[in-house]
Amino acid sequence: MAPGKKNILIVAGEASGDLHGSKVVEALRHLDPQVRIEGMGGHHLRGAGVEILVDSSRLAVVGITEVFGRLGDLLRAYRKLKERVHSREIGLLLLIDFPDFNLGLARVAKEAGVPVLYYISPQVWAWRSGRIRKIVQRVSRMAVIFPFEVALYEEAGLKAEFVGHPLMDTLGGAENSSFPGEKGWKGAPLITLLPGSRHKEVKALLPEMVRAAEIMARERPGAGFLLALAPTIEKEEVEALLQPGGVRVHVVQGMTYQAIRAADLVWVASGTATLETAILGKPMVITYQVSPLSYWVGRAMVQVQWIGLVNIVAGRSLVPELIQKEARGERIAEETLKILDDEPYRRGMIQGILEVKRKLGSPGASQRVARMALEMI
Repeated sequence: MAPGKKNILIVAGEASGDLHGSKVVEALRHLDPQVRIEGMGGHHLRGAGVEILVDSSRLAVVGITEVFGRLGDLLRAYRKLKERVHSREIGLLLLIDFPDFNLGLARVAKEAGVPVLYYISPQVWAWRSGRIRKIVQRVSRMAVIFPFEVALYEEAGLKAEFVGHPLMDTLGGAENSSFPGEKGWKGAPLITLLPGSRHKEVKALLPEMVRAAEIMARERPGAGFLLALAPTIEKEEVEALLQPGGVRVHVVQGMTYQAIRAADLVWVASGTATLETAILGKPMVITYQVSPLSYWVGRAMVQVQWIGLVNIVAGRSLVPELIQKEARGERIAEETLKILDDEPYRRGMIQGILEVKRKLGSPGASQRVARMALEMI
């Protein structure tokens, strides 16, 4: 970067954006060691050397109505970042996901003459498609992670580049390899539980997963169960939810990918973890549950048939989705037994999952985004 170039302001409001953003920052520093970066993020961006103006770890919410509980924190964060955009010291606003918050900042940047690069598009193809107009008006370039998003934006008049999915940087070659520290966990079958990364999500889904484990332990006495904790969830929190169950669930921390890789099948909360499971080539049952009001408001807005990203990318009902009242232990166990007992069904699911992985592109997303950013500043 030439002397006198302005700072990059990066904004990541959730744990996944914090992680993916840190990889972009690492790539930026490799390409230009003099680049100066500040913004909103968590421990990953801080660890990558970003000057953290707003700590995002307290801002994560799930569901529409749950936003109101964090509204004060969100408004304070917005005002602080808005001041930085207007400081005349920012040469590029790099936004990562977190659309309702970030599109407001994009408007501020547009008015201030600061170019905007948006990485990880809002899911306008799934709901609230009217946001495309705002994005076209406020964003300079899009770095998208699904191939079908390119045409969506270019038809609306905005330059978009498919950079590949950031998960491929971490997991792209991992389906046939082991991870450092992978354990010799046993079970016939071995089932891994991924109940989510948010407290309300875990509180809603984990008891039903435990109920499903109890049923599976009766149906398959040799079954084993792993619970892979997200870094946002404390072990003590889940142990309280596991106590009523009559089956042993082994809790692991910091080993999510190892636990997925070791499993025969995964029970997973809807979200990015479904794609992680797909990249690792594992069949799954997706579960989803939020407050009734959040669900019905969201459902009225959703424009796609499925809620799981794996099914959306596949373009068909590839893996079972159990939503709201369907996300019960009995139904989870029922779908699990179908996958285990119906070999053609299981084999077809795995083949479809591998096709989903192919659609996610090749590794190198972070480097591609970093190059785009340096072109724009």
